[in-house]
Amino acid sequence: MPDSPLLTSLVGSYPQPHWLIDRAKLAGGFPPRVRAEELWRISPEHLLEAQDDATLLAIRDQEAAGLDIVTDGEARRESYSNRFATALEGVDIDNPGTALDRTGHPNPVPRVVGPVKRREPVMVRDVEFLKANTDRLVKITVPGPFTMSQQAQNDAYESEEQLALDYAAAVREEIIDLHEAGADIVQVDEPYMQARPEKAREHGLEALNAALEGIDEATAIHICFGYAAIVHERPSGYSFLPELESCHCDQISIETAQSSLDLSVLEELPSKTIILGVIDLNTNEVETADTVAERIRRALPYKAAESIVVAPDCGMKYLPRDVALGKLRSMVEGAHIVRAEAA
Repeated sequence: MPDSPLLTSLVGSYPQPHWLIDRAKLAGGFPPRVRAEELWRISPEHLLEAQDDATLLAIRDQEAAGLDIVTDGEARRESYSNRFATALEGVDIDNPGTALDRTGHPNPVPRVVGPVKRREPVMVRDVEFLKANTDRLVKITVPGPFTMSQQAQNDAYESEEQLALDYAAAVREEIIDLHEAGADIVQVDEPYMQARPEKAREHGLEALNAALEGIDEATAIHICFGYAAIVHERPSGYSFLPELESCHCDQISIETAQSSLDLSVLEELPSKTIILGVIDLNTNEVETADTVAERIRRALPYKAAESIVVAPDCGMKYLPRDVALGKLRSMVEGAHIVRAEAA
């Protein structure tokens, strides 16, 4: 990773085209934990080609907006977690279980019926495709072991901790392969550490560190309050964040725009680069570059510009594409404003 001030990036997802996925149906429920093949508008024999085309659109939009770090937009996923979680051994995907989501609603989830193991790489082709189609730094995301353990019905393990640690082993194997395939950054998404902080303290951080053990290449952790399209109210602070100073990661992705987060908490993360969420995803209004710049400046008393990556609050998949692109353009322009001030 270059030691440049205020690099810009997505958190992970970008809006998928209407011709690829039924966006109304997608927005009509909680992010799927099991497979949701009914969301795709393309027949199975043409789906991979269509997903590749959608990925190219996401890449080109990010390049047009001027982002320094590019993702695949998660165009091939029904949700951030279910593609990886349902590809693992030990999971009965034909007979789902039930678990409460972070809002307290029951959802169909993978049912764990045996030892959780990774059968084969899940997203290596995604990284290879991304790397072949941009000359910028690339990032890919994977769901975290703690979050997956909370989004499953455990019918096989004596404890949630044992389940989380086996998920961690699978995630670690995937991270290693993703770096070898060319990923500059692998981000682990752990939103349930915020949603269930007590369990995160009991064994979640241990599982996350197990997933990152011995990995020297750049890694990031994303922790958030949930998709703004689904969870509208934001607390004023995180229930689990300073604990990540002891995480074996390089970067921590947080949201600050919608929540107006008190950024003095960054003083408790001295060794980490912060992926700073400065784009509010709860509105289709496109922020001005000056608004973005002011949100970035709020972090500078606590973090040097070289230790900040500028990003949206969370994944952008629920926004209209034109709105998402406009917000990214403003985000990049706002970062340029503050970068010039810091020079």
